[in-house]
Amino acid sequence: MDRAMAGGMEFDHIIVGGGSAGCVVAHRLVHAGRSVLLLEAGPGDAHAFVRTPATFVRVIGTHRSFVYESEPEAGAAGRKLFIPQGRMLGGGSSLNAMVYVRGQPQDYDDWAAQGCIGWAWSDVLPVFRRAEANERLSGPLHGTDGPLTVSDARHRHPLSLAFVRAAQEAGHPYNHDFNGAAQAGVGFYQTTTIDGRRGSTAQTYLRAVRGHRNLEVVTGATATRVDIADRRARGVTFQRADGTAQRASARASVILTAGALATPKLLMLSGVGPADHLSEIGIAAIVDSPGVGANFQDHLEVGVYGRTRAAMSMLGHDRGWRALRHGAEYALFRSGLLASTVVESGGFFDTTGAGRPDVQFHVLPVLVGDVERAPFEGHGISLNPCYLRPKARGRVTLRSADPSTPIHLTTNALSERDDVDTLIRGVRLARRILRQPSLARLIERELAPGESKEIDDDALEAHVRNHAKTVYHPAGTCRMSGDAHAPLDPQLAVRGVEGLFVGDASAMPTLISGNTNAPVIMIAERCADFVLAHSPAASAIDRT
Repeated sequence: MDRAMAGGMEFDHIIVGGGSAGCVVAHRLVHAGRSVLLLEAGPGDAHAFVRTPATFVRVIGTHRSFVYESEPEAGAAGRKLFIPQGRMLGGGSSLNAMVYVRGQPQDYDDWAAQGCIGWAWSDVLPVFRRAEANERLSGPLHGTDGPLTVSDARHRHPLSLAFVRAAQEAGHPYNHDFNGAAQAGVGFYQTTTIDGRRGSTAQTYLRAVRGHRNLEVVTGATATRVDIADRRARGVTFQRADGTAQRASARASVILTAGALATPKLLMLSGVGPADHLSEIGIAAIVDSPGVGANFQDHLEVGVYGRTRAAMSMLGHDRGWRALRHGAEYALFRSGLLASTVVESGGFFDTTGAGRPDVQFHVLPVLVGDVERAPFEGHGISLNPCYLRPKARGRVTLRSADPSTPIHLTTNALSERDDVDTLIRGVRLARRILRQPSLARLIERELAPGESKEIDDDALEAHVRNHAKTVYHPAGTCRMSGDAHAPLDPQLAVRGVEGLFVGDASAMPTLISGNTNAPVIMIAERCADFVLAHSPAASAIDRT
């Protein structure tokens, strides 16, 4: 029996959520001599489809992921949007496409201007460098000896290469480092991979401290409440997979790293949230915090699809003799198609001329659909422009006081005209790149939005509203700010409750301009710093 089940067990710190952020916080606290209980609702990450880069798509929709469902969204043609999130050790970093992007320096300077003192680019860059072990880049912008391995992809598909050339033919510069001096341009993403395998935070940060006497990791444990007494977080009640309720106590603090959809849910179940809403469903408000669950943001993208003249995409390579060949090459050399992160190439583009990229491309050398929509049949390429700084804001609320009841999620996707217009510009750019020589020689025809070279804005808007989908980057639902009305202060502490912190994407006041995994790791690094500063004395329990 593990220690957390032994009744009356206490830890210095309890971390709820063993995903990208939770593994980071656990690593830092254990290294500081603290006793830590890490709770994860899902299983471990020991599965070939998780560890092998190209097979992550096979994990989405399984028991290793949550697929959250929104209400019908008027701006998205009345469709429900589906947001898969990791449900295993490593969380999103065990499920995502492994893209390593920090965002733009101005993103963080904007945070500081919004009252997040201490979060400007000059403040967070040293933390990014501390976390990073980059295999190719060094100097003032990159770290080389952190826990998180960042590397160049071992496989570059011919369609990915063709896109990079075509974008240059369309007038966009090649960029060898999207985390360098300038983000704009086209190129190949660096990834969180290690020698051809996924390098999640479970395989980097957490693995470095697994087996340490001060760390207890419990999987299959769903937190149902933070136990708060006298305005202080005292512990966590959680449920085992067999339905058994357990409780663990925290001497110093509880840290929530369950993600931007689960963290506000747990806070509200614990009595921290909008008092009127909690009252409606029978939960007594301990702290009236209207911002909990508000400020929901996500990146949306919409596909432009091209049919290839030859059978050259990734389609079908997971079957028959080709699958055996790829499997043998990967097993022997950690190379070949299975080493591909699928989203190998992309870029950042300024579509307004304002001097700051507002659209990102994720390019896949295969035709893809969505959770509820099958892909086009046959071989092709998917160019997915995504807006970087959404204007729309949604909200997470509870449906009932029962922790097993799914959240009520209204994203308000595409309710803001600027968001729609940005995606239309992105689609126009993708269609232009698709017609450049390096891709045109490979592409037979455009499947969507359509074959005609000229498509008016109304038709493109209809395509956007009917096909836009998540990039899996929910954020902002427990924003931090110097504003006393924000749920978190700039040290990531929950206002109104001592010893309670949030260290995941919930804390972002606004989304960063790019993929969110690297920024979440940075936030978690800083969260560990703040937790340690808040409770300098610790008494690690004897686990011998």
